[in-house]
Amino acid sequence: MTKKQRAALIQEELEKLYPTVPIPLEHTDAFTLMVAVALSAQTTDKKVNQVTPELFAVAGTPQRMAKLEEFQIKELIKEIGLSNTKAKNLKRMAELLLERHNGIVPQTYEELEALPGVGHKTASVVMSQGFGFPAFPVDTHIHRLMTQWKLTSGKNVVETERDAKNIWKESVWNKLHLQIIFYGREYSPARGKGEKDFLTKMLFEK
Repeated sequence: MTKKQRAALIQEELEKLYPTVPIPLEHTDAFTLMVAVALSAQTTDKKVNQVTPELFAVAGTPQRMAKLEEFQIKELIKEIGLSNTKAKNLKRMAELLLERHNGIVPQTYEELEALPGVGHKTASVVMSQGFGFPAFPVDTHIHRLMTQWKLTSGKNVVETERDAKNIWKESVWNKLHLQIIFYGREYSPARGKGEKDFLTKMLFEK
């Protein structure tokens, strides 16, 4: 099976499994989405979704987040890993949104990635899920599975993102990256033995 054929089969099977895909992180607008994605680094979406309702009730806008002290933000997110750094980043992120963008989340990678705690992956999620621009955010599931499926070399996430964008049409990026994440969680978790991972078996069956 060629790389092109594998990519087509993956897309077809994932569409059958996940014809509709919810956005895993609960949010109400671009700001709360960006905060949730920034919090999700090195922790699970489930844990983030447990913490954010209380956080957003108090600081669901840049204006309200900026008014809080770092220790107050940390107290609200203390169950999440790296809470010290994340609290510092969230406060400064909110302040810069007010200083530079009138409290409105910008719609360019350059401006997003200039905010504390917002790397390329977070910016890509905000661009795709928050604003609907075509993007292919690569998380650990996508990086691992695309390497496993021999669609990328596995060197780094930058290369994985570039390869994904070259393989699949722009029109499916926003949905497909979520479908791969859901598949990874449900059928091929990193610590699993791959028993449920029927897709990899289909791709490389003798």
